Amino acid sequence: MEEEKRPILQFAPFQSVVDEGFWHRLSSLKLNELGIDDSPIPISGFYAPCSHPQVSNHLTLLSESLPSEASEKSSTSHGNRNRCWVPGTLYNTNTLETYHGLDKQALLKAEAKKIWDDIHSGKAVEDSTLLSRFLLISYADLKKWSFHYWFAFPALVLEPAATLNDIKPASQWFSSKEAESLSAACNEWRQMTATADVPFFLVSVKSDSSVSLRPLKDWELCDGDGQQVFVVGFYDPCHLPNNPGWPLRNLLALIAARWNINKVRFLCYRENRGFADLGLSLVGEALVSVPTGWRDHDCVPTAVGWELNRSKKGSRCISLAKTMDPTRLVVTAADLNLKLMRWRALPSLDLNVLFSVKCLLLGAGTLGCQVARMLMAWGVRKITLVDNGRVAVSNPLRQSLYTLDDCLNGGEYKAIAAVKSLKQIFPAVEAEAVVMSIPMPGHPISSQEEESVLNDCRRLHDLIDSHDVVFLLTDTRESRWLPTVLCATSNKITITAALGFDSFLVMRHGAGPFSLSINMSNLSLSENKGKHRLGCYFCNDVVAPIDSTANRTLDQQCTVTRPGLAPIASALAVELLVGILHHPNGAYAEAEHANVSLSASYERPLGILPHQIRGSLPQFSQITLVGHSSKSCTACSETVVSEYRNRGMEFVLQAINHPTYLEDLTGLTELMKSANTFDLDWDKDGDAIDDEDEFVEI
Repeated sequence: MEEEKRPILQFAPFQSVVDEGFWHRLSSLKLNELGIDDSPIPISGFYAPCSHPQVSNHLTLLSESLPSEASEKSSTSHGNRNRCWVPGTLYNTNTLETYHGLDKQALLKAEAKKIWDDIHSGKAVEDSTLLSRFLLISYADLKKWSFHYWFAFPALVLEPAATLNDIKPASQWFSSKEAESLSAACNEWRQMTATADVPFFLVSVKSDSSVSLRPLKDWELCDGDGQQVFVVGFYDPCHLPNNPGWPLRNLLALIAARWNINKVRFLCYRENRGFADLGLSLVGEALVSVPTGWRDHDCVPTAVGWELNRSKKGSRCISLAKTMDPTRLVVTAADLNLKLMRWRALPSLDLNVLFSVKCLLLGAGTLGCQVARMLMAWGVRKITLVDNGRVAVSNPLRQSLYTLDDCLNGGEYKAIAAVKSLKQIFPAVEAEAVVMSIPMPGHPISSQEEESVLNDCRRLHDLIDSHDVVFLLTDTRESRWLPTVLCATSNKITITAALGFDSFLVMRHGAGPFSLSINMSNLSLSENKGKHRLGCYFCNDVVAPIDSTANRTLDQQCTVTRPGLAPIASALAVELLVGILHHPNGAYAEAEHANVSLSASYERPLGILPHQIRGSLPQFSQITLVGHSSKSCTACSETVVSEYRNRGMEFVLQAINHPTYLEDLTGLTELMKSANTFDLDWDKDGDAIDDEDEFVEI
């Protein structure tokens, strides 16, 4: 064949396919490890020889193509005959604009230079997979679950191009004896763990027509042992009957640059049902002119290789939103804001703590609804709501978890309706409803009711004991008493939110009177180097809780507040919890004031951790206060907690049925008597007065 009539050797381009698991793994890596770091990531691709006469194999990316952590290389297991490992580099950008603005030619040239360097250093001879390096650029839109991407398979361009002398099925090229021996040698090569996924090799034929396969690094040895190097072989992913696949391009470049051979015979190895198919495999002969300057390492050849999209140059985009399970999609979207916080604003945010904490909400009214939603926004998954009321027609406007349907037919129980609403908002929430009333002091019970009330007490005790955090969100003062006693006894994180008409209180209760501080072994907190234990909701009271709804007008019985108050107080209550969970001392943390200056090195990036927050809507203001525990507190004092531990339900019944019992027990009765007999001596100027008038009784 005359040289001018020889056709140019044309190669079938590599085709890519990306498994859905790769994108899920990339999303997880981006959110949890990479953040805004857009450094290149080493990844792995996989392909195998063509195994069908009409379908080419693709280079595939799987979830294991990515490293398990950003600092690691991708995890690969060699020896799998169906997965020939190929090294690649991923450039994942932070914005779509950056993705479109990437200098694609420069990236391709940089990757091609790596192949060129490996050829000249001999690394590509030792590890032939380096000849098939690839490049992937991408942008992951984690809000819409869409992914823009573009593959490049860098190929060094021979100038002038290689020409094709001949190409035909391998079964027609070899004699029957050689073909039989070649098939056996290929099958053995593919079955051995050490060589099954080695995609480039040498085929040598002895004079007796026996054939053997050897690694590329044995090139120089083949002539010395009486064998004749006949062809170079490679795993060909292409199915076309007259064209070799893309991997041959860089193999020819290696042969031209290192061994200076002008006539190259090659085997395009293909299979059928896992065994060599010499009818599908091709053998060809190419004529290669070694380009001028290829001996110079610094002379990097031109490279091509960006993958086409529908026969045109362009990137691809895939959306996984429609294929994802709705619950999984909701969970991922819900966590997105929290994980984005860790990129820059709050790297120390501990999501595992938030995801695992168990919260008990006592009260499913205006405050309970808001707190539950705020907890879910912070990633809290385990929420139990306790309430015995039903949804009234007046509730849905102020209580955000209810609708008109919940008010019909006498109204659904609030706890049940709230849990149903939470699961509609976020299906992954582990919410539970408990319909029960909370026994209260000042609300005496008959002997017939006694057993039912005691069961409620025991149930409340078990609920508090099985949760990590308790929110007191009920609408009467006395309904908070028993939960406060139980929380102080079991030393639970306890947060109270209470509303007035235009003011609110949000506070965290101090640790229980018998709790041990982090720095102590045998002493209570109140004895720890003069430090005071923080008080509870009742510590500033000088009277025991009583029935606050008796003899009250309708506006006094209902929680009448300005509508904007509950969302503010609820948000602060949840933010207070998040601060406690991230404080090194947790519930034992001392109170901090709002006037503390926060430096850049402040150890708690969430800010201060106050004891009480009191807000006023008329003045659009709030202040932080500290209230220490009282020895005469009717709920958290050592006296009350000891009495509950010693007498149990008998103590609770006495507190419920006898209005003055708690005051007598804690010494408040004596304190009030002393106050009533306390006299003040007023120094009067002017005329003398009678001795009986010299003192004013307070």
